[in-house]
Amino acid sequence: MRRHVEKILNHQRDILSPQAVLAVEEAIEETRQVLSNGAHRDTLEKQIERLDEAASKGLKPYPNAAWRENIEVVLVALAVAMGIRTFFLQPFKIPTGSMQPTLFGVTSVNLIGDPGFKIPTGWTRIREWFAGTSYIHKVAAADGAVSEVHPPFRILIFNILQTFVQGGRTYTIWFPPDYGEQPLEKRAAPEFTSTRFRAGQDILKLKVTAGDHLFVDRITFNFCPPQRGEIVVFETKGIPEERRETSYWHVPGDQFYIKRLVGLGGETLSIHQDYQVTDVPNMGTVPIGHLMINGEPLSSQAPHFQNLYSFFGASSATKPGQNQQVLQYHENHYYGHGMIGNLAPGKEYKVDTDAAFVMGDNTMNSLDSRYWGDFPAKSIIGRSFFVYWPITERFGCGYYR
Repeated sequence: MRRHVEKILNHQRDILSPQAVLAVEEAIEETRQVLSNGAHRDTLEKQIERLDEAASKGLKPYPNAAWRENIEVVLVALAVAMGIRTFFLQPFKIPTGSMQPTLFGVTSVNLIGDPGFKIPTGWTRIREWFAGTSYIHKVAAADGAVSEVHPPFRILIFNILQTFVQGGRTYTIWFPPDYGEQPLEKRAAPEFTSTRFRAGQDILKLKVTAGDHLFVDRITFNFCPPQRGEIVVFETKGIPEERRETSYWHVPGDQFYIKRLVGLGGETLSIHQDYQVTDVPNMGTVPIGHLMINGEPLSSQAPHFQNLYSFFGASSATKPGQNQQVLQYHENHYYGHGMIGNLAPGKEYKVDTDAAFVMGDNTMNSLDSRYWGDFPAKSIIGRSFFVYWPITERFGCGYYR
């Protein structure tokens, strides 16, 4: 009560008369003295009444006091949250599979081609939701094609609803999942917006697995420089513009990427070939090898690399006669470092001073420094700290590898 009256007095001091200010200050001081003397409860209650009386006479009443209090609490909470996000921990989501098998992006399965699949209900559905799996199922009420697909309506970081129009009717998806870098129409199927559906036919039957959501530690790198092997988040605007835009790839200049830091300023990087992986989409056969730093091989026990090199398939290069593998689609399969672009067979890359060189763990599907080179180390904003969603056994309820 005393602190509350004191706060309002400080807010209104410049618009109150000197007599009113003096009367309220005296009541506040009396209350402070009563409290410091350890008075009996009855004495405290009487003093509170005198303080309330002095405040009622001396202070100006606020209109809509309850609303003002609630709004003030909300604004303070938002300010604290923004401060934490800016200087300490920032939430970040993994939109793609470039960091598999360490971090997972958004994936989806079109279930229309599997008419026998039944979408789970009850506790099974709830359990899968906690594991990051969502289902979308919509059935056509009338004949017609999908004519419009609206982006999700968001409040802060939450998707509230999404609508699309089919056969002149509007369908609503409540709390749609995060689709990653691909919108709903891309996730659903190429024919989603080109097929004429009949009444009773499935329009959407989609299973979406959320990408990993994690916190980024933004404070450590203010005191300690990034270390090789750490998974870092950086601003793409630090990549030279002429390297961000080519006929083969596009790197927006206003996004944050997450990759593993493999090369530090002044180092010379190369990859020594161990074996090959065949049947890689759009690339055919890709040579695979181990990373060389200034001509020396990187040990499998190097800090921050132990877990990566322990995934299934990472030891294939050490097996006699294992000169070739067929690409496997397994969530925990790791191949090694793909020899592509700046680190193709026979190439070396010298990292500039005060620069960084990064690669995705999924070397078959990662747009990284092998394509667009190094970038200023000051563009790194933090390191991955803790996966908080989804809650799965793979990360031990949020544990980060």
